[in-house]
This record gives sequence, structure tokens and C-alpha cells, in this order.
Amino acid sequence: MKMRQLIECVPNISEGRDMSIINEIAHTAETVEGVKLLDIDPGRATNRTVKTFVGEPDAVIEAAYRLIKKASELIDMRKHKGEHPRMGATDVCPLVPIANISMEETAGYAQKLGERVGKELNIPVYLYENAAKIAERKNLAYCRSGEYEGLSKISEAKWKPDFGPDKFNASVQKTGVTAVGARDFLIAYNVNLNTTSSRRANSIAFDLREAGRVKREGNPLTGKIITDKNGEPVREPGKLKSVKGIGWYIEEYGIAQLSLNLTNISITPMHIAFDEACKSALERGIRVTGSEIVGLVPLQAMLDAADYFLIKQERSLGISEKEKIKIAVKSLGLDDLGPFNPEEKIIEYMLDKGDQNPLVNMKLTDFAVETSAESPAPGGGSVAAYVGALGISLGTMVANLSAHKRGWDDRWEEFSSWAVKGMELQKKLLAKVDQDTEAFNQIMEAFGLPKSSEEEIKQRKAAIEEATKHAINVPYEVMTLALDSLIIIEKMTEIGNPNSVTDAAVGGLCARTAVMGAFLNVKINAAGLEDKAFAKKIVSQGEKVLARAQKIEENILKITESKI
Repeated sequence: MKMRQLIECVPNISEGRDMSIINEIAHTAETVEGVKLLDIDPGRATNRTVKTFVGEPDAVIEAAYRLIKKASELIDMRKHKGEHPRMGATDVCPLVPIANISMEETAGYAQKLGERVGKELNIPVYLYENAAKIAERKNLAYCRSGEYEGLSKISEAKWKPDFGPDKFNASVQKTGVTAVGARDFLIAYNVNLNTTSSRRANSIAFDLREAGRVKREGNPLTGKIITDKNGEPVREPGKLKSVKGIGWYIEEYGIAQLSLNLTNISITPMHIAFDEACKSALERGIRVTGSEIVGLVPLQAMLDAADYFLIKQERSLGISEKEKIKIAVKSLGLDDLGPFNPEEKIIEYMLDKGDQNPLVNMKLTDFAVETSAESPAPGGGSVAAYVGALGISLGTMVANLSAHKRGWDDRWEEFSSWAVKGMELQKKLLAKVDQDTEAFNQIMEAFGLPKSSEEEIKQRKAAIEEATKHAINVPYEVMTLALDSLIIIEKMTEIGNPNSVTDAAVGGLCARTAVMGAFLNVKINAAGLEDKAFAKKIVSQGEKVLARAQKIEENILKITESKI
């Protein structure tokens, strides 16, 4: 079965002050079925709003077309003023591959969108980044040179748009020009400074951005520009690859900022940009007070930032996702100018909102009550997975306590690595809580299929067999995950903080219970399977897992008793 393709669209419109206009344009995207509007991020000083929506490719480009059309109707570029470079009512409209789609395919959709906008809306379009057909136009800054005020250039051969009119007529004067492209995930990242000087902010931005600054004789700000033998200015590269940036003053906040575009966060992530900004600012007697993310950010970027700062503090990395996000927010000062809500700023949380893991998100009391109800699910399989998650949680706790134990400072990395492994197992076991119930429900759905004809009976029988195998595989995976947990827990009883050895032992008892409980589910489902060879094999494998788990449990208790 073909996996669902997803792309993200991040149009930037030239209106950041009138919320009625901003919302009307943004919600136009939601009129397309299958498109999910994730974020609306207006900026008053820049007079610009970044919108983010996702969906399957055809739906997204239809939504983008409607948004560009609505923006052209409601925004008059002849009246627009703002701090951010711009050239159109919809200034840029990039498409970003998110899932199961290549950059080449995404660029094809961008070209298709650009052609339609040019033909049907009579808006000049430049294709940029990976969608560009002209090499120089890969660079957005090149396309936008001269900004709106310089758009008479479109009548020149060099600047002829890829699509749409090439005359700066009355219609184009109102709508401006739109750049449509395909690019990797970009983080629009602003760094806050304790100065009001846009000139000094610009100087710091030049230190950082890949393009750097033009070399000058003597004074780096006012000295004569140094040129090469061809008369071209010689540039001094900046510190950070895949970073674009300028400095500006934001009247709304009363401070200057570095406005950075991190175009490849695997090369220069947020935390490196932030740290280097701090260093360059200090060299000029300026302090960084915090930062802000415009639009959305991938979860991994936040987790990587947390790990970076935890390592600098020599603290364990094996902590919860929630705690890591809190550390990233505080370390980067993302709450400097206002609250940072992860549920509204992290793209994965926005995509998953309200439809993931109903059991595992319950309160403990609600889960207990739900389990005790007369319905057969959640049942022993879900409880076994949850008990396993509690077991490795205790093992991870001991690893973290050991990493932070006084006198064991030189061993923090050793215990941190165990805690990280523990957190990975905890996450997987928690996922199995819901997966086990879902597997049971699939069996019930298969039994409910019609059986009026021979063909329907055949299809129903095949569906029951497939669903039953899935209901066997889920608890078997719980068994193997819980066994891996026991290995970590055993190690913590051996080398971990001796004051917490009984905590590790309780974790071991939970993990062994998870193995045994999950195995009972494997066996009862295997008994009704038509494929006897499959049933025999997986039960045999389960017996081996259980035997090993019981042996580790015995050793855990033996070690614990010797230390009490």
C-alpha cells in the first residue's frame, strides 16, 4: 500500500497588523478538504504574517492557490510598509516535503502552482530554491532584490518572471510579485538583543550568516570596499553555514533583533546559531536576552537543543520529552518576548493534536476505571505494556540518580547512556498500551464482516487470520521490549546508586510481569490461529524470552538482597 504523501506550505503574506484580513486569508486554506492549518504567526513591526498548513500535495497546492488569490484581493502593495524585505501580497510561498515525497516531486508541485498563479491570477511569479529554472533564482534574496519598489525590473529580459505578466501595470502594482519554491524545512529564528541599534544588530548578523560581509579597508563599517582583479567586492565569509540573516529594530518590542533563516538545521541548528550569536554580541558589549521562532519548529530541533545544553552542564540526557522541551525553551530564551506553547509551536504536536493514544494520555485513575469496565478492552495486554513501561521508568530513574550522585561526576556519561536507552524503551512500551487495544478491536471488526456468500466468508476468514496475527505480534513485541528493560534494570542493580537498588528491583518485578502477562496473550491468540506453523514458532520464541526474563529477575533479586 502506498504511503500517504504530505507536504507543508508556508506562505508569507504582506499583512501583519489587521487580524481580520490575516484570518480571512489564512482560513481560505481550510476550505480545501484534507488541508490542516497549523499556525498563523503575525508580526506587527514586519507587517508580515507566516502561515503554515499541511496535507497531501494536490490539496495543498489548491489551498495555496486560493490563499494567494485571496491575498491579492485584500492586500494593496502600494500602501504596504514593513521592516521585512518583500515584493508581493503573498511574498513567498514555499512547499516543504514532510513525508513520503521527494524534493524533486515537491519542486514539480511548486512549478505547477506557480504556472497556475501566473496564468489565472495574472500575478508575476519567480520560481526559487529547488523549483528554480534559472540558477541565479535559487537564491530568494536575488529574486527579491530591489523589493516591491524595484519591480519595474520585470520588463527587463534578465528579470522576466517565470510565469505571469512582465509589465508593471496597475494590477501588478497592487499585487506585487510572488516567489514560489520548494525547499527543505527552514526555521525562521530571531535572536533578541539588549540594544536598539539595528546597525550593531546587522553587524552581528554579518558575523554569523554564511554570506558574511564585504571586506573594507580600515573601519569594517565605513572603510573603502576591497575589490578583486575583476572589480567585484571581496567578501569575508560568516561563521555559520546554511544561515541567512540581517539585523533590524522591532518597534513593537523596543529592541533590535537578528533575523536568521536556518536553511539546513542539520548543518547549523538553532542552539549553535544561538550560542554563536551570544559570542558575537558579547564582543560588541551587547547581550542576547532570548530568541523567538517564527512559525513552527520540528520536535527534533527542540530535543537536540536540550541535549546540547544538558551535555554542557554534564547532566543526563535520559529524561522525558516534556522536560527536554522545557530545558530548550529556557536555554534559548524562547519565552523572552511572550509565552512559548509547545502544543502550538512544534509541528508534530500540531499534527497529532487530539487524535493520538487515548489510553496512554488518560489519568491513572481514569485508566484504572476504564480497565475495570465490562468491555473486554483495554485488557491484560494493555496493562502488561503499561506495567512494562513503569518497570523501565524505575530503571531509568536509578540511572539518572546515579548520573547525578555526588562523587560520581566522572561517570555521568556512563549513566546518561543507560538512561537514554531506558527512555527509548519507555516510549515504545507506552505506545503498545494503545496498540494492544487497537489490535483487539481489529479482530472484533473482522468478526463483524458480512458472511452471506462464499466470497464474503473467504474474505472474512482471511481478515480474522490477519488481525489475529497482529494481535499476537503486539504482545510479543511487549515481551521483547520488557526483556530489554530487564537487562538495563539488572545493570542498575549492579552498578547504580546503591541507595536506589530496591527501586531498580521493583522495576525488575514489573518488567518480568510484563513479559509473563504479554506471553499469556500471545498464547491465547495463537491457539485460535489457522496458521499452526506461525503459532508454534512464535510460542516457542516466547518461551525462550520468558525463560531469560525469569533468570534475569532472579539475579536482580539476588543482587538486591545482598545490598540491603
